[in-house]
Amino acid sequence: MKAYAGRILHVNLSSGQSRTEELDEKTAKLYLGGVGLGINLLMEHSKPGKDAFDPDTPLIYCTGPLSGTLGLNGSGYAVVSKSPSTGCVGEGQVQSFFGSELKRAGYDAVVIKGKADRLSYLWIDDGVIQICDAQHLKGNSVQVVEQNICGEIGDFSVRVSGIGEAGEKLCRFATIVSDKYHTVGRAGLGAVMGSKNLKAIAVRGTHDVNVDSLESFTLFVKTIYSRVKNLEASKYNSLFSKNLLELNAFSAIATRNWNNAFFEGAEKICADYLSGRYVKRLVGCATCSLPCNSLAVVSDGSFKEVMTQFDSDGLLSLGPLCGVDSFDAIVNAACLINNYGLDCISVGAVIAFAMDLYEHGILTSEQTGGVNLQFGNADALLDLINKIGRRDGWLGNVLAEGVLRAAETIGGDALKYVCHVKGLELPAYDLRILKNTALGFSVTFSGDRHLRNGAELSDVKDKIVYSTIESGMGGELVEVNHRYNVLDSLLLCKLTSEVYTWKDLADYYLFATGIKISEAELRQIGERIENLARLFNILEGKGTRQYDDLPYKIKNCHLPVKGSKKEGVIVSDDELQLGLDDYYVACGWTADGIPTVDRLKQVGLGVLAYISENAIATARAQQPEEEN
Repeated sequence: MKAYAGRILHVNLSSGQSRTEELDEKTAKLYLGGVGLGINLLMEHSKPGKDAFDPDTPLIYCTGPLSGTLGLNGSGYAVVSKSPSTGCVGEGQVQSFFGSELKRAGYDAVVIKGKADRLSYLWIDDGVIQICDAQHLKGNSVQVVEQNICGEIGDFSVRVSGIGEAGEKLCRFATIVSDKYHTVGRAGLGAVMGSKNLKAIAVRGTHDVNVDSLESFTLFVKTIYSRVKNLEASKYNSLFSKNLLELNAFSAIATRNWNNAFFEGAEKICADYLSGRYVKRLVGCATCSLPCNSLAVVSDGSFKEVMTQFDSDGLLSLGPLCGVDSFDAIVNAACLINNYGLDCISVGAVIAFAMDLYEHGILTSEQTGGVNLQFGNADALLDLINKIGRRDGWLGNVLAEGVLRAAETIGGDALKYVCHVKGLELPAYDLRILKNTALGFSVTFSGDRHLRNGAELSDVKDKIVYSTIESGMGGELVEVNHRYNVLDSLLLCKLTSEVYTWKDLADYYLFATGIKISEAELRQIGERIENLARLFNILEGKGTRQYDDLPYKIKNCHLPVKGSKKEGVIVSDDELQLGLDDYYVACGWTADGIPTVDRLKQVGLGVLAYISENAIATARAQQPEEEN
């Protein structure tokens, strides 16, 4: 079995002990690596009902079969655990040199449990495993931590993955950062890491990662590289992987906490305006063939020389969602977010939520500490980021819990202003316009991950549908979800996903590992992962139809749309339910969104059929007597 290291490392931070186990070919073929392998390990090593911050909750790092090879856009790593934001499967992937280094150290995965007595970092030096003191690194950004750890070890080729102050203080949308700017975001896994008193993982690997057929693998990589280079350059090679002005013309940008869908300041933050003024260069990830991130620098003014790297989704959340059109301030905000180790999308969403409450008199000046939280106030944006990152004051503490928990704490009508799915903050797309995207977000197993199913592509490719969720979209979503599960397990960048056919993915895997796999088997792997994640969520009490829902604003607050014949649009509950019906049928699930026993057996999860049987029996018992 080539390309794989063939070993899984287990570390218990409480006892300080570690051990390794073999990764057998059968498991590798069933789940590939990355997110698939991570969810399988999460299911194996988790106990239902445990809090995300419980020491027994595993934090799992996984490489993919292409990590450490010369394969394009596939040398990253995934982190999987229970999300402190949703209580469901939490996962994130990033293209990073850390993933390749972990593979070269001899591991396909690291399963971390327990809690260190004091702030520590895990040092993996090939087969030597140490838990080292990190008290002196407390409160530092990952960039500073990396410099210090490499200096202590005396080797600046060591790769580091870690958390900032927000992770230490258990902010529920804290990220894990490596390679200075590359983040495992959205699921709050940085907080899980912080709950274990684990500041960072440092790794040095000296083993070769060999592919099965170097000649075939190299030729295949060259073919893929030529395809990627032929992709429409303007589609990705700018500050935006999605065209802001196009979305704005469709009235599809969530603005001022979903009070509007058109941002009048879009021209001030669009790619044409920023190019040359702020963007110094495009930045790619490890083994990247299509850079999509931009390194932005403020050249003058009060934020002169502030520099950071971020993408379009973070910009939309910090800009239009909060009503801010000062790119100087947005760059500074993104820099602060990166230093604290926070998720840009969630930060923008919780601050926009707070601004909305302030403008409606639900949050008072006394509660904000005198900060004027009107939409568009860039100073307030920066002030709240500092408060959240440090958990400073009442408001900083409340918002660091995430938008849903914050609303529950504030009380009153606050829940009507929350935009989330399963407890995770929405990216800044207006789902009342992007209705197929709304369905896609509602059914994701990890919350409204914008890279979980790519549903927004179907909305903006040809047209915007104002009327209803399209018939048949459920089946299309299932296909895309399964494909994305495979990509996330191979750890291939989704921005280049369109260059691969199913046969290409099977060939890539074969040339790397020597394991033959058919297109049908690959599709089934994607389906297996989707069903396994659903079962995990069911065990946690959050994997049924009632949790595949959309927020109050999207379903109830009519949105006037320029050029529309209607007075306003929403995603009505009726059309959402019809979309869910369509989706569940395509999945082979019950009307309650529970995988059937037959479907689980078909995808090789028959041993877990008892979870579905129990869930189905519970759902039936809860139905009104006349329906039974």
